[in-house]
Amino acid sequence: MSRTRSRSDSIREDEELRLPRAPGLFRRYWARHPLFADILLTLLCLLLSLAPAGRVVDETVPESTHIAINIATVAMVVVACSSLLWRRRAPLAPFVAAVILGTAGLFTGLSSGMILLLAASYGLAVYRSSRAAWTCYGIGAVWFLLLSGLLMLTGAIVMQNGLDTALSYIVLGLIGTLIGVNVGGRKRYLSAVIDRSRQLLVERDQQAQLAAASERARIAREMHDIVSHSLTVIVALSEGAAATHDHEQARRAAAHTADTARAALTEMRSMLGVLRDDDASPLPLAPMKPVPPRDTVEAAQRAGYPATLTVAGHAEVSPAVAHAIGRIVQEGVTNAMRHAPTASAISVRLDYAPESVTIDIVNDGASGVIGTEGFGLRGLAERAAHVHGSIDSVPSDGGRWVLHAVLPTTAAAAATQNEPKEDAG
Repeated sequence: MSRTRSRSDSIREDEELRLPRAPGLFRRYWARHPLFADILLTLLCLLLSLAPAGRVVDETVPESTHIAINIATVAMVVVACSSLLWRRRAPLAPFVAAVILGTAGLFTGLSSGMILLLAASYGLAVYRSSRAAWTCYGIGAVWFLLLSGLLMLTGAIVMQNGLDTALSYIVLGLIGTLIGVNVGGRKRYLSAVIDRSRQLLVERDQQAQLAAASERARIAREMHDIVSHSLTVIVALSEGAAATHDHEQARRAAAHTADTARAALTEMRSMLGVLRDDDASPLPLAPMKPVPPRDTVEAAQRAGYPATLTVAGHAEVSPAVAHAIGRIVQEGVTNAMRHAPTASAISVRLDYAPESVTIDIVNDGASGVIGTEGFGLRGLAERAAHVHGSIDSVPSDGGRWVLHAVLPTTAAAAATQNEPKEDAG
């Protein structure tokens, strides 16, 4: 069976494939084959450096000594240029080799290390850091100036040769460092942008997963409240209609059953319709219409339960708080109908204050062991926490069961309640 790929996987792959390509055919080939590029650069540097290494330094030097010096110089040039093969992993090595070769050139009069210094300065800035490149360049420039000055003062070398060699190394080192700093800075910036983009892509996927999990929990709460309450009322009405011999009362119970089922079906359709819409926005579902507590109590009364509603005070509440109040009352009354069928009273009391709403649902028919870890109570706790409120559902004296909730009237009041209080004095 083929594996179904999600839209998120496709988007992620597409976005990762849309990275900018390096401009130019040769530059792309250079980037895809770094070892070949390093070998080619090493051979080029070796070719340009061996030409001045074979010059005659001094005709007064014996032939055998001249041959030995040339062999030693060529060997030094080969070893120094070969260090470019490690310029990506150890960019400091070619620079040190270039400085050593340049130092030897001050004594021999050869300028075979200038090309190596140009490539080494560039590699140090690109593959190490701009700070390291400028630091090494400064040390190398001071070293060449001091050494050439000392040799000219002592008469070891001619002033013109010393100045030409020292300034050549300083200028070429500066050019290589400037180009390398520019290229290396752009390279590191692009690398940081790409890494940040990938990090944002991962964070976006994580946020989407968290939002999906939160939305699944919300849908589960809504479905539980709709199905649990409606089926409880339908069962009670159906049992009452089957038990009574009064045809008129049975007819009214059947009509109330149909109304309850129709209302539940309407709510289910409104929710499932959004979930099944393929063109719908991936945003969370909009809050559903609040369930008035009076409708819940009247439904329980029609089912034959002694439910009463008392409302004290008046305050404007936010839509989220109004929705939470309706669902808490609905779940509390439903639990009383299910677990306390012999209750003589199911009282619902709402106390509205300027900054909070207190909900008390009490029944006196609780018996036996009643679980406190069901999906309904868990959903109520999540609803209360969503609006920064609190809820407790515990047994009380005389076989009573009390559901007590305190919710803020607005989000501003919730934020104020959650602020830490300062100690007096």
